Formats: sequence, structure tokens, C-alpha cells
Amino acid sequence: MSENLKTIKELADELGVSKKKIHYQVSKLDSNLIQRLDGTIYLNNAAIKVIKGNIGYVPKTKLDSVGVQNRQYLDTKLDTVNTSLIDEKNERINYLKEQIKNKDNQISVKDEQIKSLVDVQKQTQNLLDQQQRLALQDKKLLEEYKAENDSLKALKMPSQETEFKHLDNQYKDEVNALKEKLENLQEQIKVQKRIEEQEKPRKWWALWRK
Repeated sequence: MSENLKTIKELADELGVSKKKIHYQVSKLDSNLIQRLDGTIYLNNAAIKVIKGNIGYVPKTKLDSVGVQNRQYLDTKLDTVNTSLIDEKNERINYLKEQIKNKDNQISVKDEQIKSLVDVQKQTQNLLDQQQRLALQDKKLLEEYKAENDSLKALKMPSQETEFKHLDNQYKDEVNALKEKLENLQEQIKVQKRIEEQEKPRKWWALWRK
């Protein structure tokens, strides 16, 4: 193989550019300027010349003082552009950092709000539970009071019946006693009348004898 043929890698290393850039230039070449061997592309002098022209390659031996100045100018310009880009990038980064900080603050506020809502929800649930417990206690107390009241009523009713019965018996006894007194009195009156009836003739007889 001729020494003038070069692979894409060799040409890229020589020109100080990337293989990708050389691949792109090779894709635009005529097929007669390219040779393939075992899957590897080889470029002859004509192809290399076309590629150098397309990428604006200038051999170092041809650089004169104007070229050096131009290169220095370009380097300075490139440094300026790079510095500007870096500054813009830093500003963008700082802006993004500030945005991230603001977002973090917003997230913190949201977290606090969520925490507060959770606390309120817990307190509300606790109040509901407490209210439910109190309602159950009230219900239990009411049932106990009702049961106790029913027990007292059950105890009072026989007592009242007994008292009424006692009063009734006492009334009957008093009535019977009065009846007995009345009967005795009537009996005494009858006896007195009989005595008086028996004594009347004697009185007339005594008066007649006088």
C-alpha cells in the first residue's frame, strides 16, 4: 500500500481535529477518492487535499506574521467569547440556584402547611373521638339513671300499697270501733228505756196511794 494513503484517524490526528469531523468530510467525497480495505477507509492525497480545503486547514509552515497576529486575535476573541459564555453560564447557574432556593423555600412552606393541616386533622379527630366517648358516657349514665329510677319506682310501689292497705285497715278498725260504741250506746239507751218503762207504773201507784 502506498505511504500517501492515510486512514481517517491518521488524518484527524495530523490535522488536530476529531474523527467525526473527518468522517463528515469523507461522506461528501467522490467514491473514486476513497479506498476501502478490510472495512477500513483509506484516503489518497487528492482526498486529503479536498478535506483540508473544506475545513480551512493552513499548514504551519505557511503561517506568516499576519497569520500569527490573526491567530492571536482569534485566540483573544475566543477567550473573550469563552469568558462571556462562562459569565453567562455562571449567571444562569446562579439564577437557577436562586430559583432552586426559592423552590426549596416554597416546598418548606408547603411542608409546614401540610404539617399544620395534619396537626389540625389529628386535633379534629381527637375532638371527635373525645366527643364520641362523652356521648357514650352520657348514654351509659342515662341508662344507669333510668335503671336506678325504675328500681326506685319498683321499691316505692309496694310501700305505697302497704301504706294504703294499712290506712284502709286503720279506717275499718275505727269504723268498727265506732259501730261497736254506737251499738253499746243504743243498747244502753234500750236498757234505760226499759228501766224507765218499768218505773212508770210504780210512780202512778205511789201517787194514787197518796
